[in-house]
Amino acid sequence: MRITQLRATPVAVPFNEDEVWAFGRRRGMVSIVLEIVTDDGVIGLGEAAAYPSADIVLSVFGSIEPLVVGEDPFNIERIMKRINVIGTWHHVKATSPAIAAVEMACWDIVGKVSGQPLVNLFGGRVRDEVEFFYYLSHKSPKDMGADAAAGFKAGFRTFYVKTGSDNPNLDIERVEAIRAAAGPDALIRIDPNEAWSSSAAIRIITEMERFGLELVEQPVSGRNLAEMAYVRSRINTPLLANEASWTRYDQLEVIKAGAADVVSVDNQMDGGLLNLKRGAGLCEVAGLPVLKHSLGELGIAAYAGVHIMASTPNFLYANQGYGSFLSDDIIKDASPLPYRDGRLAVPTKPGIGVELDTERVAKYADLYKQEAKNFAFHESDKIASTPLMPKF
Repeated sequence: MRITQLRATPVAVPFNEDEVWAFGRRRGMVSIVLEIVTDDGVIGLGEAAAYPSADIVLSVFGSIEPLVVGEDPFNIERIMKRINVIGTWHHVKATSPAIAAVEMACWDIVGKVSGQPLVNLFGGRVRDEVEFFYYLSHKSPKDMGADAAAGFKAGFRTFYVKTGSDNPNLDIERVEAIRAAAGPDALIRIDPNEAWSSSAAIRIITEMERFGLELVEQPVSGRNLAEMAYVRSRINTPLLANEASWTRYDQLEVIKAGAADVVSVDNQMDGGLLNLKRGAGLCEVAGLPVLKHSLGELGIAAYAGVHIMASTPNFLYANQGYGSFLSDDIIKDASPLPYRDGRLAVPTKPGIGVELDTERVAKYADLYKQEAKNFAFHESDKIASTPLMPKF
């Protein structure tokens, strides 16, 4: 069996409402659907987030295609080494989601040919369902509270809110409103996206802690592990590394620095599903739980990740996902994805276990061609501003 073609299709899927954070907003998600075609007729599915843009991801596909075509898709380690060494990606701090999509599609082929779901190829199940958080978009405190109450009623128990706004008092009010509306059993996770200095982080987090926080994600720069360790030592809420832990090499440094209580891992930032498993294993050795980061995923990438999380013991927290935002998807019989009590069940079919809905793919490929610019972060005043980090 040999790979004969990489077929990439950008799609734009709308959100139910805009995603809003401290540095902009967007109306939907762009992903690139990858099909790896083989001479035996087996097609593997992969997916790449449009990070930092669809054009860049498509260019990466073009640059690595000569390193992939002609290879046996079972030789995943060899293919990744060719991309990283001959393709020089070894010298880039974080890999492209395009590379991760190639690896994902190869695993899909291996699973389909072997007749096994990926979870069995990555160690077998330690759980049958994988939990995800409920992402709350920036609104007034009252409206965010109402959204949290709706999410709790739908079965989600962890609520994720972007903080780091221009007014820390508004962030505090939002957390208070979410707690009041969702009730005492809801878990609240905040993410300032590196927007705070260490002194501001300690002050603001201390104010929020009276409402109960589950995790504080990357409150200060991910490039200064000593500062992260300092903040961690002065707050009562576990600190989650994210921007500090894009790759397994970064995760090793976070562990050595004692900079976090929980570590975020991401196959799209670290070159594939196997590296996701490796990074989680590093953290397990260090006694740290992990959760999966998301750049924004549709059904292919979401379920590929579910297989790894279901087979890896230390995924102990709700993982990132866009279930509260996405109005639709591009896979058969699961568009939008069927969250049940905030969880996705592990697929049982071979490979990733999903099939493309060709009509939806065509529909959202056309939408990408017509309106791609509207799916980028497009808030005019944010685009024209000069962002400050840290803000305080």
